[in-house]
Amino acid sequence: MPEALSTAVPALEAEQILALMPDPVLVVREDDGGQEIAYANLAAREVLRVPASGAPVSAALRQPVVLEAVDEVLAGAPAREVAFESIGVQPRFWRAFIRSLGRPGELLVVLRDETDARRTERMRADFLANASHELRTPLASLAGFVETLRTHAKDDPDARDRFLGIMAEQAGRMSRLIGDLLSLSRIELNEHVPPGGVVDLAQVVSDVVDASRPLVAERGVSVEVSAPAGLPTVAGDRDQLVQVAQNLIDNAAKYSPPGQAVRITLQAAPTADAAREPTRPDAVGLSLLSPDLSDPAGYVVMRVEDRGRGIARQHLPRLSERFYRVEGQKSGGTGLGLAIVKHVVNRHRGGIFVESAEGSGAAFTVYLPVAG
Repeated sequence: MPEALSTAVPALEAEQILALMPDPVLVVREDDGGQEIAYANLAAREVLRVPASGAPVSAALRQPVVLEAVDEVLAGAPAREVAFESIGVQPRFWRAFIRSLGRPGELLVVLRDETDARRTERMRADFLANASHELRTPLASLAGFVETLRTHAKDDPDARDRFLGIMAEQAGRMSRLIGDLLSLSRIELNEHVPPGGVVDLAQVVSDVVDASRPLVAERGVSVEVSAPAGLPTVAGDRDQLVQVAQNLIDNAAKYSPPGQAVRITLQAAPTADAAREPTRPDAVGLSLLSPDLSDPAGYVVMRVEDRGRGIARQHLPRLSERFYRVEGQKSGGTGLGLAIVKHVVNRHRGGIFVESAEGSGAAFTVYLPVAG
């Protein structure tokens, strides 16, 4: 041991050091009675549910691939490294590092939890697969129409105009998808950094509603806004909160039948429980995101409600997943709107609550901490 280290920690022994390690660590010893745990640190005792010593190795490491690696190292192999998945309500992915201690019949087992890394990699793969699928459809459509226009349709003005209109629509769809992907990427990049601005949420909603009225009117839908005077401001990024309001209002307008109104309600709430208080006794409610602030000064609530077909109970937990669309309710969107809403609200340390009743519409509630 280097002199500086031995002087700094003279009282630490190997067992004390192992006890402080966050990864599960086992010292395994083999004798005539079989293989048993000579020492298990605190993390191993908590994860594997074994005592500090004396338990059979097979009772702690129940994976055949790990037990085989233990046998190989005890038989003379210098080291083994194996990956395995534990089975349970929440499966976890582990990597076991098995090393000889240099003495006959003794080895060290270190377990590393790779669950988060595996899930992140799986999410990345799913994201790329979904994005590729979403882009492939309009690209195939464009390629088909281009080929048609180059052949028999090039001398047919009516067909040419119709095909060019469809091509413009598909190009717009790809442009919106790429824009949403870039927006989501930027939001995720800074999601861990709380916004430092102060925003008047009522003014944000007013501006979004004014900008949306022509498109909403084309669908035969109206917008009604209810907001009290003197509503507190929220700590936030105005551009991102505009995205939240825009996505929720656009979705409500898309799913509202002609002649109906999208209702937007703004109000203050003292607590998170009050902010997500159900407003429709006939609806099923679910929290899609809970705030992580334990004691804010209160919340400003924005509720956007439509009277469309509503959303079945089984779809509610997945509404904020990327590219997820409720079967039978495809509206031509990118499938990223609610994912963007969730990441923005998470960055703002707020919450999202959804209520839905099949046949009578849905309501999305976003609540954000009051500034200061």
